[in-house]
Amino acid sequence: MSMEQVRELVSERKDAYLEQLFTLLKQKSISAQNIGMEETGELVKQMMQEVGMDARFIETDGYPVVYGEKIKDENDFTLLIYGHYDVQPPDPIDEWVSPPFEPTIRDGKIFCRGAGDNKGQLMAQLLAIKSYQDVFGELPINIKLVFEGEEENGSPNLAKFVETHKDLLKADLVYTSDGPMHDSGAPFVLLGVRGMLYVELQAKGADWDNHSGNKGNIVPNPAWQLVDLLRTMKDENGNVLIDGFYDNIRKPTEEELEIIHTLPYDKETLGKQIGYEDLDMTKEEYYRKLTMEPTFNIAGFHSGYGGEGSKTIIPSTAMLKMDMRLVVDQDPEDIFEKFKAHVKKHAPNIEVKHLGAMQPSRTPADTEVVGVVRKSVEKAYQQQPILQPSLGGSLPDYVWTKILGIPSVVVPYANFDEANHSPNENMGVDNFLNGIICTCQVIQDLGSEK
Repeated sequence: MSMEQVRELVSERKDAYLEQLFTLLKQKSISAQNIGMEETGELVKQMMQEVGMDARFIETDGYPVVYGEKIKDENDFTLLIYGHYDVQPPDPIDEWVSPPFEPTIRDGKIFCRGAGDNKGQLMAQLLAIKSYQDVFGELPINIKLVFEGEEENGSPNLAKFVETHKDLLKADLVYTSDGPMHDSGAPFVLLGVRGMLYVELQAKGADWDNHSGNKGNIVPNPAWQLVDLLRTMKDENGNVLIDGFYDNIRKPTEEELEIIHTLPYDKETLGKQIGYEDLDMTKEEYYRKLTMEPTFNIAGFHSGYGGEGSKTIIPSTAMLKMDMRLVVDQDPEDIFEKFKAHVKKHAPNIEVKHLGAMQPSRTPADTEVVGVVRKSVEKAYQQQPILQPSLGGSLPDYVWTKILGIPSVVVPYANFDEANHSPNENMGVDNFLNGIICTCQVIQDLGSEK
């Protein structure tokens, strides 16, 4: 038996595997609105059982985790695969070319909410387990599956779940497939993620909106209160001015800086892909800002009238949403306290709300099992993967590296232009099938190296 037979099997079952994926994609699972969550959890559990896993629900304070395992020998290598079965709301609906929960193939891509994030990648893992067993007869390692239903809400209950079930979740490596591949189309092996802090600021003026002429210069404008506060938070060079914001940031290792130096970079192509052709950064600057530095982003600003034509008012309220992507070893709760102290100092009447947080995480590049995964990915794609110290975005990777204390890697299977969280989310058909093959190769090589 060989991996070539796995490739042949996956090719033969292409239509059947796509149909199984479509069944999951058609089932809505919008965690933010509690739409279809129970039904999707049941479907995922059933699909786990169909590939030979012992599966069950484990309750949390939110949506349950669907847990599955197949233990060959307690002393063998154990791989824990993480994914999530919830999706983002599909809005705005009118920007979808085809209905968001009716999977449609166009130009070699599957268009549907959840296609890339994360149902397509989750199904690739499940079908890899089935494909491997159908070719080789049995798995060479132990496999545990943790598929949660709250990732799109910031995984608020995952840390407690992991803390409570440490013994159950014991493993040698956590393997996650989420997010897009590199913009060049090359496969990724990511060693960590940035963390996140999400906050909301509320400013209030009068008890109701007022005429901007009759009451101009009389009642305060809360939008200006927020603008004035923002001016105290960041300078013209982009440096965050909150006291202690840059404390505790871990200095990159020489090996991590060398990894950045070897990464591919084409700023013209990248600029077109992200819709910003004025991109003008060196490779080192681009990757350092993307993986090694925190962000300070305004995600939304709402106040007053935004409809057609004009409406001359002084708004009574203003609201600002911000997200901060944090790097190791920044602590989101520490940053939140410093953020609140800054607001209290400069604008004490503005209310600060904590909307969510996630800690940053990173696995050292010289970890032995990382080398095994790199070789597996190279064999699967017949192309050397790009090793990157961190994902620019956030995943709850810290629950594995900090609570369980084990290495974790992220190997995305979706195409770079998957449009996750946006209208017309998609995943290439070949990306889906190659993901199945890649997981099979990882399983094979971890078994050989055990």
